[in-house]
Amino acid sequence: MNRDTLIHIGRFIILILVQVLVLNHINFLGDLNPYIYIIFILLAPININKSLFLLISFILGLIIDMFGDSGGVHAAACLIIAFFRPVALRTVFGLSYEFQTVKLSNIAFGEKLAYVTLMVLTHHIVLFSLEIFNFSHILLIAKKTLFSSLFTIVITTLVLILFRRSDS
Repeated sequence: MNRDTLIHIGRFIILILVQVLVLNHINFLGDLNPYIYIIFILLAPININKSLFLLISFILGLIIDMFGDSGGVHAAACLIIAFFRPVALRTVFGLSYEFQTVKLSNIAFGEKLAYVTLMVLTHHIVLFSLEIFNFSHILLIAKKTLFSSLFTIVITTLVLILFRRSDS
């Protein structure tokens, strides 16, 4: 096992622990939580095996669901954003993604923010649509998506800035 693999395994475990032990209990303004565990999906290597990546993303969401007793909504949302990730990368980074030269530690803040925002919004729309699962509550879905997304984007961006690696 190489150093990068160990870093990704460590990131997987730490993000799950922080999410289930700390962040799931915040309930800011009643029911808003940051969902930073998706940083694992955001930072996965560009050239990772697609099937393995989808499986790991599903397992990540499933573990969050098991700790939160949330019936699979996190697993579904993680699977969707893992599947959507190449589209987001291509949209934000263009040719840099096509030639697999994107490294999140080396990109401009604006591009990093655009990528995080696109992924977080996608995750949260799926998550809250499945959690509420009632079209008559579309305003509640929109409100929870908007405010939780803002909270998650700010926290995720801070984490990415504070813990960025200089060599990756």
